[in-house]
Amino acid sequence: MKIDWAALGSVFGVSLVVTVALVGLFTLGIMGLSRRERAVAQGGTAALAVTGAYACFAACAAAVAYGFYLIVA
Repeated sequence: MKIDWAALGSVFGVSLVVTVALVGLFTLGIMGLSRRERAVAQGGTAALAVTGAYACFAACAAAVAYGFYLIVA
């Protein structure tokens, strides 16, 4: 059995970058929701922050769904 170390390293690198990107995207969504909480506490609205948060969560869900598609296909 011969292990293709270059391919293994490539898979590791891509998975690391995608994981960090998803965590960052999810963090942006959480930050958007916390801005909404702050705005509501001050008596305002934060429609743009909530829309951005939902967009971040939707992008995370789409990336996870695409990952499942790649595994199944």
